Amino acid sequence: MRTVGFVGIGNMGWPMAANLVKCGRYAVAVHDKEAERSARFAREQGCTVAGTLAELASADAVITMLPTGRDVREVVLQEGGLAACRRRGTLVIDMSSSDPVGTRELGPVLAQRGLTLLDAPVSGAVPRARTGTLAIMIGCNDREAVVRAKPLLSALGDRLFEVGSLGSGHAMKALNNLVAAAGFTAVSEAVLIGRRFGLDPTTMVEVLNASTGRSFITEAVMKEQVIEGRHASGFSLGLLAKDVKIAADLGNAVRLDAPLTRLVSDRWLLARDRLGAARDNTEAILAWDHDLPGDRGKGS
Repeated sequence: MRTVGFVGIGNMGWPMAANLVKCGRYAVAVHDKEAERSARFAREQGCTVAGTLAELASADAVITMLPTGRDVREVVLQEGGLAACRRRGTLVIDMSSSDPVGTRELGPVLAQRGLTLLDAPVSGAVPRARTGTLAIMIGCNDREAVVRAKPLLSALGDRLFEVGSLGSGHAMKALNNLVAAAGFTAVSEAVLIGRRFGLDPTTMVEVLNASTGRSFITEAVMKEQVIEGRHASGFSLGLLAKDVKIAADLGNAVRLDAPLTRLVSDRWLLARDRLGAARDNTEAILAWDHDLPGDRGKGS
């Protein structure tokens, strides 16, 4: 594998594509719907701009890092998209947080056109995207394709997990974010209840970190982002709400009664609707700081 296309130069895509260029193993061409962004990236990083998707037709692999699975399908299947410009044997590596059921449906469509689809979403947010230390969850039906993709993915992450057949990576990403979101919801409600009773949030987090309530949320997220008021995790509220809903929808698809999953999804959708999708996900606690329905005024 020598030539790689990268579609989606956003908050995550920019540092990921930069690491791909930096590793020096590939000729990289980037494409973004905002042409100036991809042009600026190419100038700063020293790679090629693909003004259209057709210009990626000769690539050995194309990575997509886009907001939703719907965006990925559009890039791949639209007139003049990647599937129309196919080079038989090209790998399409979707590193977005997409719907796993949709990914399984897309795979055979691309296979008929000579393309092999892998899903390889990531965990670690912008800080670990910059350092190339993302955790990557790989789903694919083609073992040879996984072997081909791993050297490329190792330029972006230091922990590569083969989690199953096509769509399994996207399922694992959504379920991981469900667990993280549920933890953040629980800690947020505990802090809000404690503060209204008269406890100090900083002390509460210190106690949690010395007790059985300790987690990544209490050790890093709550202390650094919420208590200190930074709210700069690099992952938006809208995207986390989307991922948790993907997990809830997956529960429905496999016909599992998962009431906690549904409730957590509802809470994050509520926070998104109250604050806006662009806000940092750690600001969700602000949306949940409300009185019981029917109560007057705001609690202290």
